[in-house]
Amino acid sequence: MYFAAISAARGFLLLTLLLAWIAGNKASLLLFSSTEANLNRKARKLMTWAVVLTLSSAGVVGGIAWLMAITDSIFWRDRLLIPPLLIVPTVMIWTVSVPRLRKIRQATGRKTNSPLDLRLLVRASQPAIIAPYQFVALGALTGMYWTFTTTVPFDIWNGAIPLILLLIAGMALWLSHLNRSSRISLDGKAPANRPFMRLMRRLAVLVVAIALGSVPFYSALKASRLPETVSMAEGPMDNGSGMSLAHHNHSEAVTASAEPVKEISVDSLTGPAEGKPDVSYTLTAEKKTVKLASGRAVEAWTYNGQIPGPELRFKKGQLVEVKLANKDIEEGVTLHWHGLDVPNAEDGVAGATQNAVMPGETHTYRFVAEQVGSFWYHSHQDSREAVEKGLFGSLVVEPEEGMPADVKDITVMTHLWDNHGIAIGDNDGIQHIKIEPGTPVRLRLANTDDWIRQTYKLLGTTFQVAAIDGTELHEPGNLNKVSLDLITGGRYDVTFTMPDTPVTLNVGQGGKLGIVMSPDGNGELPKHAPNLPVFDPTHYGTPTSTPFDANSHFDREFTMVLDNQLGFFNGKLALNYTINGEVFPNTPMFMVREGELVKTTIVNRGAVDHPMHLHGHHMLVLSRNGEPVTGSPWWTDTLDTAPGEVYEVAFVADNPGLWMDHCHNLAHAASGMTMHLMYEGITSPYTVGTATSNHPE
Repeated sequence: MYFAAISAARGFLLLTLLLAWIAGNKASLLLFSSTEANLNRKARKLMTWAVVLTLSSAGVVGGIAWLMAITDSIFWRDRLLIPPLLIVPTVMIWTVSVPRLRKIRQATGRKTNSPLDLRLLVRASQPAIIAPYQFVALGALTGMYWTFTTTVPFDIWNGAIPLILLLIAGMALWLSHLNRSSRISLDGKAPANRPFMRLMRRLAVLVVAIALGSVPFYSALKASRLPETVSMAEGPMDNGSGMSLAHHNHSEAVTASAEPVKEISVDSLTGPAEGKPDVSYTLTAEKKTVKLASGRAVEAWTYNGQIPGPELRFKKGQLVEVKLANKDIEEGVTLHWHGLDVPNAEDGVAGATQNAVMPGETHTYRFVAEQVGSFWYHSHQDSREAVEKGLFGSLVVEPEEGMPADVKDITVMTHLWDNHGIAIGDNDGIQHIKIEPGTPVRLRLANTDDWIRQTYKLLGTTFQVAAIDGTELHEPGNLNKVSLDLITGGRYDVTFTMPDTPVTLNVGQGGKLGIVMSPDGNGELPKHAPNLPVFDPTHYGTPTSTPFDANSHFDREFTMVLDNQLGFFNGKLALNYTINGEVFPNTPMFMVREGELVKTTIVNRGAVDHPMHLHGHHMLVLSRNGEPVTGSPWWTDTLDTAPGEVYEVAFVADNPGLWMDHCHNLAHAASGMTMHLMYEGITSPYTVGTATSNHPE
């Protein structure tokens, strides 16, 4: 609904701009009517254009009113500037232009073929007739600019400068038409109708405008280029503003702690340096041609020469050691444990917690697995390209006693391989798995695709969503005929008991990819899975105690506003994906102190989904669109925030460090949609930038 409302407002704005441009041009040519009959006809058409512009302007106002009716004010309060830009000139058309057009029609009621006399020429050239139509076009243009550039909190200059330019342009148009009308009065005749000369004059005005705007344009373009080096530990700091969506005010800002905090480098926030590991792995990053199950070849970046990389599986409490070696990935590699809350130095983010591992180099990670659940690992160096080409794999942490021996444990990692479509791991077709009736089955669903909402449909049995993002749900209920949709980075663990009839897992809608589970290993995948309602965790399962809840006292409160805004990033003009109106490295750094309880309100004012991934912590979802979570506690590390949605989440700051918080649509992160959670006193010796080898996104 939000997307439809904002699209309606923008669509009618664009329509109004085009229509007003045409109507304004027709109004300016009114005095070139060859006869009274021609003038009468053109005046009548302009009155019709007044109706057309009124309807299109009403569409804009209606779109904004619709937005106001279905969303909180944070989505529309800056857009309240737009209706006056259209209402004022539209009223001018009806109160100033239309009455004069009526008089012209009365004066030319005979509709003769006589040429226009001086009286009619002066009337037809009045700025009061022409300018209001053109003012609508200027208002629509300004409104279009505002819809793609305004920020929350509102930047007064961002609104004032276009308004000043609008007033200047309006005055210039009025004076231009007044000057032309005055010359007609003095000369006693209409100016020559020279379309080519008018076009040249308009082009000259456009060239002058472009010339005047080129200096600030190229200055901003140059200033947007990413620096050669910048520390991830530097940047604008936000100590907590406590914005209230309910009352639209700001509580007193939290200041940095008065007590001095000892400085600690991320390098010291490691896992156990001593002791023999319980589990050891070596992962070698290398380029390799790998075949999918269908035989199609993929030019991939791999861990250990396979796609996905080897599944890493160990038990809670074990000391894990993973040695990463880079054979030939020129861009460099790292290992990030997505969703597994490890010590900061082991997080694997190039430029924040380590340097990228370049060809011929190695890096060793050591940590104790403190969580049980389904996770995944991937390179956090040039992440968009690295993950797309295959530098990822499954990571499973089992309970201390291990998984029950009778459970059929199946990992389902879906990925879009370049030019080869979506596959489950390296299987791009239909898998058949033989499972005895009565066997407990656990499907670990993980979506690794960039900017794809993947749909999974389990048919043929009732099932439970046992875990979300690696955290078990409390008393999950039985589900049947629901769609399990995952955005990039998200995971669902699905459990069921195998019946004596086939169970199918459809991936996507085409019926060409999935898993058929049956007692004899046979069966068919439905060619077209039915349309099903999407699973919603908000009220699923039953409540149980948590360390905190929505009624707790929060030490820090932040607001994270996600949006699309026209602006500059790294030397390019684009419709950027922003956090609080900025792109990296100007995005805010949320500052916390160890032990604090932190609440964040996430607002998506943009037009696309943003799966926001906070490293090193799991967030408890408190509410969605003002509706409290009443089922099982819902912990997440990758929260799918759709357009128009508002989430309240909270976490305990119990893992000191410098942590990335970014959109896991990695194309968005690469375009600047990334920020950091920073603990007071933490420093980092690492840098990112064009002159470094570290490029985490």
